Amino acid sequence: MKLLSWFLLSIALACSGNNSSEEAYKSGNESILELVNNSELDQVSFDFNFEEREQKIIKESFLRFQTNNLEKTYQEIVNYTRQHEGFIQKDESGKGYGDYNRSLVIRIPTQNFQKVIDSISKNVSYFDTKRISARDVTEEFIDLEARLKAKKTLENRYLELLKKANSVKEILEIERELSSIREEIEAKEGRLKYLQNQVSLSTLTIEFYKLTAENGVTVSYGSKMWKALKSGFNGLSFFFLGILNIWPFILIVIFTVFFLRRRFFKKKKL
Repeated sequence: MKLLSWFLLSIALACSGNNSSEEAYKSGNESILELVNNSELDQVSFDFNFEEREQKIIKESFLRFQTNNLEKTYQEIVNYTRQHEGFIQKDESGKGYGDYNRSLVIRIPTQNFQKVIDSISKNVSYFDTKRISARDVTEEFIDLEARLKAKKTLENRYLELLKKANSVKEILEIERELSSIREEIEAKEGRLKYLQNQVSLSTLTIEFYKLTAENGVTVSYGSKMWKALKSGFNGLSFFFLGILNIWPFILIVIFTVFFLRRRFFKKKKL
């Protein structure tokens, strides 16, 4: 049925005049649109066997732990990453409340993902957080590949039709359809590339920190009392220093109150 529609369309475009060619194109365009819908259904006939396909798994991990030496831990992680053919994608360091910290985002070939985690774990007594996840995107892969194949088949059909177009109107309409199809093809190809990158390179986020010296020392109760008394004395000293800074204003207030009270008592006697 499809071949017959295509054959009739070719004859109509080749033999008809200006008016008849437009009518033939319209009917032909409907046939092409029918082919569009059928091409989506033809995905079923594409040779994609889910069971035979290699699984596509995206692996990610998040590790957080304490260390006594930030630089040493960093160098160890860098060495593990290089040994297993990975690279550091992001590196951040800073000072938090009571600690110095560093955060790394590492991309590792999937086959070496667990090896790097095991190497890091050997030097960590315990993890504040250890999270590992695996997401299966095999079904999305197969669906995208099937749809991409259908769109490319459709693109070729429109290109064949473009060669047989007889008027500017026909050419513009076909090119508009081609532009839309190519946008969809680019979007699907971009999504496939992204998924392939995530599957082939696992993402490992590592946060490690070192407590500051103040946090590492246990303060006794007596020390806390002495610190509180010292803080209170300092506060009292600041209070008196503040008063000394505003002594002229205090004198003005005292003289004003004294003057007003004196006048008030004089009036009362009269």
